Amino acid sequence: MVSNMIKFSIPVLALVIWASVFTVDERQKAILFKFGEILAYDYEPGLHFKMPLINNVRKFDNRILTIDQQPERFLTAEKKDLIVDSFVKWRIADVVQYYKTTQGDENRAGQLLYQNINNGLRDEFGKRTVQEVIAGDRTEIMSIMTAEATEKAKTLGIEVIDVRIKKIDLPARVSDSVYRRMRAERERVARDFRSKGAEAAERIRADADRQRSVILAEAYRDSEIVRGEGDAKATDIYAEAFSKNEDFFRFNRSINAYKSNFSTANDIILLQPDSEFFRYFNDSRGKE
Repeated sequence: MVSNMIKFSIPVLALVIWASVFTVDERQKAILFKFGEILAYDYEPGLHFKMPLINNVRKFDNRILTIDQQPERFLTAEKKDLIVDSFVKWRIADVVQYYKTTQGDENRAGQLLYQNINNGLRDEFGKRTVQEVIAGDRTEIMSIMTAEATEKAKTLGIEVIDVRIKKIDLPARVSDSVYRRMRAERERVARDFRSKGAEAAERIRADADRQRSVILAEAYRDSEIVRGEGDAKATDIYAEAFSKNEDFFRFNRSINAYKSNFSTANDIILLQPDSEFFRYFNDSRGKE
């Protein structure tokens, strides 16, 4: 009988012990309740004790969590739509406040936190133009939103680690309009470059034609000067040679004239027999 009681007591005792302890991981925060009332919450990682049936424990993830919502549409200062894709890094700072405001539901906490962040983003985008948002103010917006979200999240027992904007897009209708304007602007710039290039080409071509004309004129002038000097020198040489033996040069000139005028059998010249042209036909010395 005693043996049976011992055998029965051991499992019961083990069950009581198991129901009297709980562990807290270093990645968790825990709250100890007593009939639904918060009794303790500041637990270090390790093994802890509780009263079975009286106390219950809820554990919450203490790691950095990410909320990545669907892209939202915001208006800029020019009343232009922008589609903004962002995410938030957060973790539990005050587990009691977190439980009271969200009942420990991560989804509810994320919705409340992102609602505050979306409102802040809407305000910040509404102060800026599209150019300011896309070109230079994105880092400033994220810094402002991180600071504001951290302040507002304190009421939820949450610490906001970072707010990041992943992507900013224009709606399809606006994108088409922007692309058309960009294309028109690029085409205008291209036309401007082409007209400037054509103007420069015409200027270079006209300058080349002018230089060509100048070079040809100078070359023709120099060639005429050289030719004139050559002709003058040749005339001097002929005159000097002619003066040395006038009869020979008259004879040689007449012979060359005969060769030129009677080069074929069909050549005919009608002249008087006593013409000056035939003086060396009658007498090799050219005497009349």
